[in-house]
Amino acid sequence: MATSDKPAAGAEPVSELTTQRLSLYLRCLDQLAATGVPRVSSKELAASCRLNPAQIRRDLSSFGAFGVRGVGYSVEDLRRRLREIMGLHRQHRVAIIGMGNLGRALADYGGFRRGPFQIVALFDNDPSKVGLRFRMGADVQDVRTLPEVARREGIDIAIVAVPADAGCDVAEALAQSGIRAVLNFTPALLELPPGLKVTNVDVSVLLESLAFFLANDAHD
Repeated sequence: MATSDKPAAGAEPVSELTTQRLSLYLRCLDQLAATGVPRVSSKELAASCRLNPAQIRRDLSSFGAFGVRGVGYSVEDLRRRLREIMGLHRQHRVAIIGMGNLGRALADYGGFRRGPFQIVALFDNDPSKVGLRFRMGADVQDVRTLPEVARREGIDIAIVAVPADAGCDVAEALAQSGIRAVLNFTPALLELPPGLKVTNVDVSVLLESLAFFLANDAHD
């Protein structure tokens, strides 16, 4: 039985939709484990996730063979394998750039203490904020020190929550930092070098999507 957790050579790249579904599968498996369920079929997992069993089987088959036909998946084994596939079996060191309302809320979010994402540095360009300490224990540093601090602390993910007009300066600092992944809440696209993964979160776009649903709801 194949056990590789990486897509086979020549296989289609794994889409972001697939990785998002893997995250959903993991959450459903966590809930099943918490209730003591030892094994689960693709049909049962699909019902828990509100997805199609065939979709689950296709997604998992991209990473090798899982489970036994007619028996299903071991909940604990599949949880472990998914965490390894998603890189959640090791700690990720995270920086937050921009200590406005959103940055402060993220810095104080207690969920980071229970997961694989460790907030190790905070940055801002406002001198009145530099030196402030947040509940999770990090001091705010001048954003101009980002490249030096990121390399020293081994930071691999940055959360960017700055105004749009600060995006260019932050992008320049990120390009020199060695950081490999960015979660961008800034209402502007960051011009970053190839190889640096960026996920943009635009709340306005998400709200507009909901408004479209409401405007076109068949029940209206």
